[in-house]
Amino acid sequence: MGDILAHESELLGIVKEYLDFAEFEDTLKTFSKECKIKGKPCKSAGGSVRDSKSLIIQKDLLAAFDSGDQKVFFHLWEEHVPSSVRDGDCVAQKLEFYLHIHFAIYLLKHGPGRPDKQELDERISYFRSYLETRGAALSQTTEFLPFYALPFVPNPMVHPSFKDLFQDSWTPELKLKLEKFLALIFKANSTPKLVTIYENGQSNKVLQQLHQQLVEAERRSMTYLKRYNKIQADYHNLIGVTAELVDSLEATVSGKMITPEYLQSVCVRLFSNQMRQSLAHSVDFTRPGTASTMLRASLAPVKLKDVPLLPSLDYEKLKKDLIWGSDRLKAFLLQALRWRLTTSHPGEQRETVLQAYISNDLLDCHSHNQRSVLQLLNSKSEAVRQYMARLINAFASLAEGRLYLAQNTKVLWLLEGRLKEEDKDVIARENVLGALQKFSLRRPLQTAMIQDGLIFWLIDTLKEPDCLSDYTLEYSVALLMNLCLRSAGKNMCAKVAGVVLKVLSDLLGHENHEIQPYVNGALYSILSVPSIREEARAMGMEDILRCFIKEGNAEMIRQIEFIIKQLNSEELLDGVLESDDDEEEEEEEDHDAMEADLDKDELIQPQLGELSGEKLLTTEYLGIMTHTGKARRKGPAGVQWGGDEPLRRPVTPGGHRSGGPA
Repeated sequence: MGDILAHESELLGIVKEYLDFAEFEDTLKTFSKECKIKGKPCKSAGGSVRDSKSLIIQKDLLAAFDSGDQKVFFHLWEEHVPSSVRDGDCVAQKLEFYLHIHFAIYLLKHGPGRPDKQELDERISYFRSYLETRGAALSQTTEFLPFYALPFVPNPMVHPSFKDLFQDSWTPELKLKLEKFLALIFKANSTPKLVTIYENGQSNKVLQQLHQQLVEAERRSMTYLKRYNKIQADYHNLIGVTAELVDSLEATVSGKMITPEYLQSVCVRLFSNQMRQSLAHSVDFTRPGTASTMLRASLAPVKLKDVPLLPSLDYEKLKKDLIWGSDRLKAFLLQALRWRLTTSHPGEQRETVLQAYISNDLLDCHSHNQRSVLQLLNSKSEAVRQYMARLINAFASLAEGRLYLAQNTKVLWLLEGRLKEEDKDVIARENVLGALQKFSLRRPLQTAMIQDGLIFWLIDTLKEPDCLSDYTLEYSVALLMNLCLRSAGKNMCAKVAGVVLKVLSDLLGHENHEIQPYVNGALYSILSVPSIREEARAMGMEDILRCFIKEGNAEMIRQIEFIIKQLNSEELLDGVLESDDDEEEEEEEDHDAMEADLDKDELIQPQLGELSGEKLLTTEYLGIMTHTGKARRKGPAGVQWGGDEPLRRPVTPGGHRSGGPA
């Protein structure tokens, strides 16, 4: 408040200047009167001083015009009319041309008696010099072309081409044009300070936007450079192998045999590093078709060679600033840590980043302190809450990340609470939901979510699918399906069977076809419960399903036929299913899928000169190199799912969203 009072006089002056400039006369009178009543002086913003100076310059120019003082006029003209206007404005150029004509013939029109020949020659010479320099630009204009002959005509007063110049009305009309031009120019030059402040603010916003675009462009260029290097390396390798194979084909024409050892060496060069050792020792290349089979398998994404490890970080300092720093710093740090994970190259680089996060307990999953990084999920700052949810979702996208998060039951409670409370930030809720859906790939977490009544929340949310984003809809349905695969989940659904069946039958016809496998899987699963089957038959579920058989594709039709078969089954619940909650957890399948949605619609943008992303981490939080190799946990081979049958194993939509297999 003290700072405002200190500058109050100047601020009032700025307001007064703008009201005067914009010609708010009544408002200005009222404003000035009220300032006087309240005893608040209005410090001049400089407008009146500028106005008085401008008036003096205009008077001097007009006086020089009237007196024919060519040197004074053009000295003032060049000094006070901006060069950008004189060189770039066609109105100014035309006016300047006619002004030169005015001064060139001034003695012929206004001189007493016969004009002084020497002075007249000087004026004509000055005009000729102008025509050869600045005036040359108008030489191709029909309006001005005749005047280029003026310096060479002995008596222009009697020449028919110039008779208009010597009419009594010509000079006053030219003066009127000059007055209007000067008024416009000097009004533009006396821009109020309030307008200048606003324009400067707009310029800063533009600079910030350009800076952010530059940051994004640098990130994209690094990604494209990595892709280019990979493609280039693969290309050179392929050309080399192709040349050898052509030589081998030529050799076979001559009757030379291709040995299995040679074929093995070629295939090893073609296939990815991950396959080389197994190929070298376990594949029998003497069997027909082996090489072509392995070649097709090698078309899966190839691991980049020599991807550099990212610099180590000072995690102690990082966590300290995540807890005690400003909300803006927290948001930028959470964003940078997420980007490091999402933009790292799949394989050793990403695994090293994740292992560094886990080994340094980045999210404080093993901490018992009252203040921890996990608590940022309940921050008062929308940006911090959202970016914390994004980071947890990124962790949950990787099997090792889920294992780390699952070690603290508080993570699940925090996410469930945030899911039910977050009603303002759609993206924050999407990421919380995404993390929970990926958690449902682990049996203990499935059990906890079922016990916490999450199925009821999902059913209630899915009653209005058109109000949900695509991400929320897909992950909600996929999470519901994963929970319905458990007998405890089916029993929960049995309590509200009518509502569940109504929601799922409505979703069958939804325009988002990505949800269909999860809807079919959930239906197939819960219809194994006799009470739910009875409810489904009572509501005519078979007729509803057969409507979709007429409209669906071949895969959809076969899945619905399985559901109808389940609907008409008279079997009781399988004993194994009834006791599945008591089983020990089977090892989780190796689902790693980092979807692009994790980095969509960033909420914060760095201001000019503000650090963000990897630059923020490596500038402020660089640590000692502590990378330690760790063998990746190998899960069992992925269970194959035939598209003909409804899903019967927990899955996540992340696979198709990331463009790769889940």
